Amino acid sequence: MIQLVVVILFLVVPQLLQAQEIELPAGLDDLSIMTQEDDTEQGLPFDLSGFLESRVGTRMQNDAHEKDMSIGEIRLQVGIEKEFDSLTFNFVSDFIYDPVLDKHSLDLETGQGFVDIREANIVFSPLEFMDVKVGRQVLTWGTGDLAFINDLFPKDWNSFFIGRDDEYLKAPSDAIKTAFFFGDYNLDIIYMPRFDVDRFIDGSRISFFDRASGGLSGRENPVLDDRPDTWFSDDELAARFYHSFGAYETALYYYSGYWKSPAGQDMSTGLATFPRLQVFGASVRGPLSKGIGSVEVGYYKSEGGAASNPLIRNDEFRLLVGYEQEIGTEFTGSFQYYLERKLDHSQYLASLPVGVIRDKQNRHLFTVRLTKMLMQQDLKLSLFNFYSPSDKDGYLRLNVSYKIRDNLKVEAGGNVFYGQKDYSFFGQFKDNSNIFTALRYDF
Repeated sequence: MIQLVVVILFLVVPQLLQAQEIELPAGLDDLSIMTQEDDTEQGLPFDLSGFLESRVGTRMQNDAHEKDMSIGEIRLQVGIEKEFDSLTFNFVSDFIYDPVLDKHSLDLETGQGFVDIREANIVFSPLEFMDVKVGRQVLTWGTGDLAFINDLFPKDWNSFFIGRDDEYLKAPSDAIKTAFFFGDYNLDIIYMPRFDVDRFIDGSRISFFDRASGGLSGRENPVLDDRPDTWFSDDELAARFYHSFGAYETALYYYSGYWKSPAGQDMSTGLATFPRLQVFGASVRGPLSKGIGSVEVGYYKSEGGAASNPLIRNDEFRLLVGYEQEIGTEFTGSFQYYLERKLDHSQYLASLPVGVIRDKQNRHLFTVRLTKMLMQQDLKLSLFNFYSPSDKDGYLRLNVSYKIRDNLKVEAGGNVFYGQKDYSFFGQFKDNSNIFTALRYDF
């Protein structure tokens, strides 16, 4: 049934988009050109863009806690941009048919349901040296490649692990972003009036290791949480001050809010919690040898008393070192080293009950990315691997995409988790290893 609907949509939608199109001479029938001319001929009062996509995936092994299909959805994204004299309005929304999760009630915070609004904001410049964006928006900063220290904006880890496009790793925020430009010095201040939580692994799509029960859990026993969600009380503040010294980009960061994914537990209710968190950080990025190098650091100050409370995550120091270089024709490679160091580790160990899992003081993680472009860049081959020698686990992302034409792309890939222990970060996801394929039409 799904396959039939996909075929009908991919046949009918391009025809609808071309319904009012003028005749073009033979040989000028490229769909991307026709779509642009169609917008002009119709005289739309706004800029329209988007895509239609079908994406299907299956697990590579049996998982008793989840469905065999890892992903199976039809997604239509519609983007509207309208410029006025003094401001710009942006709206981007996805409309999804998703029989895998099979929960159709609408929840714009988790992205559940048939609508996921990713942008709904206005942009204006009240002063010559200031830009303001108000509303729902996707935010990002920092130097990491799929590794984050000072980027404390919400992520969608379910999307990342089941094979959605990489853009869906970033979840939207409801925020006010103010950017100040003072010559070579710049300041971004972002205020989120209500806590924007990660779309974290809760068992609804990805099974995980539940430390409370000592085993794997999934759809039958999802994570229940008590998140701060009061407007203007449970708020967040993020700031970045950045400046370039020649070819080197430097930045200082600050964040005040909460751990973005559960980092505590309420003993009386058993609900997962999000303790208070402050982060102080810095980064530098610029030319190094034949490529681009970067260093980013962050100090995570957790809720008071965390060091002696086994139910709250400790303070941490984090470090990320990266390097990227072109290593051949249309062939690039990058490498990263990432460190999470748990502070007050001796107090943490002393606070633990007998027989529970004990986290190491240092978690080391290495990443490698290889990207090769072929056939005049129509064919893209990509490999990204995470490996932790301290946890003895890892995660391999494979992807192949081919442009059939400028606005039509087919894609296939896989997410492979491995590890020696069920409770390590990547090892707990072994039963979620999956392969997927997708067909996407842009307009």
